[in-house]
Amino acid sequence: MGLEIVLQRVSKSFGANEFSVHDLNLKIDSGEMVALIGDSGSGKTTLLNIIAGIDRPDSGKVFVGGKNFDAMTQEAITKFRRFNLGFVFQSFRLIPHLNVHQNISFPCLLVNMDLNTMELKVEKYLDQIGLKGKSELFPDQLSGGEQQRVAIARALIHEPKLILADEPTGNLDSTNTDKILNLLIDQCNASGTTLIIVTHSDQVSKKMSKRMLLNSKGLMKLNSCMDPNDSTI
Repeated sequence: MGLEIVLQRVSKSFGANEFSVHDLNLKIDSGEMVALIGDSGSGKTTLLNIIAGIDRPDSGKVFVGGKNFDAMTQEAITKFRRFNLGFVFQSFRLIPHLNVHQNISFPCLLVNMDLNTMELKVEKYLDQIGLKGKSELFPDQLSGGEQQRVAIARALIHEPKLILADEPTGNLDSTNTDKILNLLIDQCNASGTTLIIVTHSDQVSKKMSKRMLLNSKGLMKLNSCMDPNDSTI
């Protein structure tokens, strides 16, 4: 089962009265697949980082899978994230001195996965992302789209209960976007994983079960016509 997300009056600023997220309330049910859209600088990445426990809010409460991050140490949050979250960073954040195989398998080592199981899963994901023949290459030998696919496989391989993806298809063509989206959706449907995707792409957002617009007024749910006046979260 996926993790339920609850944010209560969360604010985060990066300067005097410069709020990235302000007085935000949010509830995402276990197993929901949500697209988060909005203009650049509207706070989408900050919101993902708060949900992941990477950033702490200045005020408000964050509950992930029933865990109150405000009551947890950073060490405890890191351990919780290691076992329960998969994060696709917009800048990929692949480890430069590890090859493709090693980057994908890295989360498996952190959760002490059986090595035989790990190898089988790495081979499966290499095939699914179309990089089976490039497992020994290093990140600087890959295109941006290839690095992005490695980052996505790395986020999925340990079967997390929550996947946070920041523009996961931004460097992919339409064909690979569909392939990667189907991989994400199929895995989430199979295991009930909660998925939150930050995207500017209609191709991506229309495949999610819920779409939310983040702007200076907060979060708003969008209807199927991409109408921001549908209803407020």
